[in-house]
Amino acid sequence: MKLCRFSTDFNERPTATAGPQIHYGALEGKAIHVLEGDPFGAHAVTDAWHNVDQVRLLPPSVPSKIVCVGRNYLEHARELQNEVPAEPLIFLKPPSAAITSGYDIVYPPQSQRVDHEGEIGVVIGRRCRRLGAGEDVTPYILGYTCVNDITARDLQKKDGQWTRAKGFDTFCSFGPVIASDADPARLEVRASVNGELRQRGDVSQMIFSIDVVVRFISQVMTLEPGDLIATGTPAGIGPMQPGDTVEVAIEGIGVLRNTVVAV
Repeated sequence: MKLCRFSTDFNERPTATAGPQIHYGALEGKAIHVLEGDPFGAHAVTDAWHNVDQVRLLPPSVPSKIVCVGRNYLEHARELQNEVPAEPLIFLKPPSAAITSGYDIVYPPQSQRVDHEGEIGVVIGRRCRRLGAGEDVTPYILGYTCVNDITARDLQKKDGQWTRAKGFDTFCSFGPVIASDADPARLEVRASVNGELRQRGDVSQMIFSIDVVVRFISQVMTLEPGDLIATGTPAGIGPMQPGDTVEVAIEGIGVLRNTVVAV
């Protein structure tokens, strides 16, 4: 099932969390079938539906936190001349950075280089804490999604730590849906700018697999329903400019498409 969130108000803020105009739905073709309840608890698909072109898609979950994994592809670590980490290297993005397909990425005036980072995203479905070594993570995962971990590369190098470079408003695009039936062993992510393929990587190339990453994070912090894990980006990261259109695509999930704009 392809799960989404949407608003009947086209002017809805991407970080809006609730309201009578905001609903969860199941996307099938062009039709979004409204859910009664939400995907993280008891829910049912109703007969009510909307055409996807007549509503505003929102980020498909409301994460309490966005946990990202750095340098999780060998070639990406090498292209930035970084050492390969001995264990998952994690950092946080603020939920205020969240957007989804169709919203603009705002190029901040503080930066002279803003990069795309296409990634496979994991959306947590059940509270997850202190999983044991080898414990099955499947019951805790709602599904998988596309992520663009947008980064002000010059500020990342300047600051040393990554909060500012990764945390600007609009710097975490994910969606447009959560695929609850995706096969995590077969996921491949592609990122392109203005139709030019820049990145391509699959789960077999990860240094730390998805299950290792989920267990590792759960030993540090409690993962709540709706939380997003960005599992790392393959080689090929590169700059975007105002006016560019960037797409992150995963077969079986969809295409996450955003335009870059100046402030």
